[in-house]
Amino acid sequence: MAEKITVARPYAKAVFELAREHEAYAAWSGLLMAAAEVAADPGFDALLGNPGVDNRKLADAMIETCGERADQLGKNFIGLLAVNDRLAYLPEIAMEFEHLRAEAEKIVDVAVTSAIALDEPQQQKIAAAMRERLGRNVRLHCEIDESLLGGAVVRAGDLVIDGSLRGRLDRLASALTH
Repeated sequence: MAEKITVARPYAKAVFELAREHEAYAAWSGLLMAAAEVAADPGFDALLGNPGVDNRKLADAMIETCGERADQLGKNFIGLLAVNDRLAYLPEIAMEFEHLRAEAEKIVDVAVTSAIALDEPQQQKIAAAMRERLGRNVRLHCEIDESLLGGAVVRAGDLVIDGSLRGRLDRLASALTH
């Protein structure tokens, strides 16, 4: 994985600069995510390693699948990846582009895992608290894990706030056994 991201990073940075220049972060995100989805498809992935299949034809198929998301710059980019045998790196390119975009737009992804579904006011309260703590706009991703018993676990990058009942019980058990 480390090697793939190392190869993907310069492409992601180049596309990011292009997106910044044209103020088209959302358009490039859409194209890269769609193309990454195609590249990750098992059938398409099998064709990528086949020496009997022309990379340019694979690029054309990918461009056609991406449809209107691929403007001329997008088509050129996918063609460049094909010429350089880098179509398989699209998932990593898309992921790195999203990291760069989040940094530029001062957005942080926050994962909230709770024992029960959070309603809109609860989500807004968590987002506001994280926005204040991190000094960035928050993009909240909510999941349910009934094994938490109650409360929630909030993750933003390296920051983990465990307010779950399961976490409290684990900490109590640890304190009692030491």
